Amino acid sequence: MKFGVIVFPGSNCDHDAYHVISKHVGQPVSFIWHRETDLAEYDALIIPGGFSYGDYLRVGALASFSPVMSSVKEFAARGGLVLGICNGFQILCESGLLPGALMRNRDLHFVCQHVRVRVENADTPFTNELRRGQILSMPVAHADGNYTCDDETLEELQREDRIIFRYCDAEGRTTPEANPNGARDSIAGICNRGRNVVGLMPHPERACEDLLGSSDGRGLFHSLAATLALASEH
Repeated sequence: MKFGVIVFPGSNCDHDAYHVISKHVGQPVSFIWHRETDLAEYDALIIPGGFSYGDYLRVGALASFSPVMSSVKEFAARGGLVLGICNGFQILCESGLLPGALMRNRDLHFVCQHVRVRVENADTPFTNELRRGQILSMPVAHADGNYTCDDETLEELQREDRIIFRYCDAEGRTTPEANPNGARDSIAGICNRGRNVVGLMPHPERACEDLLGSSDGRGLFHSLAATLALASEH
């Protein structure tokens, strides 16, 4: 299996994602510059956090028009696994691969802290080594992490069990105080209908070593690797 980490001008979590895949997952990984279009050699793609194009328009909007994103859409349509983290989540929404949008944080301030999220769906390629209801500690670092969508989209996400993570407190309760950015329905991560595209605001790649305060993020990457390993057996 081979992973690709897409790099845009302004990406700053690309090396974090590369480190996790190469050192903790132990699989081949390469950087993919945003102008590249050939993704044939990859089994999974990671769109990392950062400030693509400086976020001078809407966050993720300019990146959604990069040449690589047309190939990412084709990759996803074929069932390829795509994980967008923070700015990567924003890019997935702006490109139409995930519904909704990421707006300015509720208090209009940049938020950088560890938060708790509750696993809402453990039946995806990204969460199959986690358990439903499990509480994870991961950091967030964003100014535009307020997930929003219309009523119809929210009902669809709920009905189809496509909400992957919700912000919560230590007891697993979704409260306004536990929601760092005001996201609708405390949503911290969602998937597409095919469950092969996931976007989340917290940074699992920054929570893979106890030295950094948490290793709870490892489960996502090990789930992804386990899914690919199983697919290769067939």
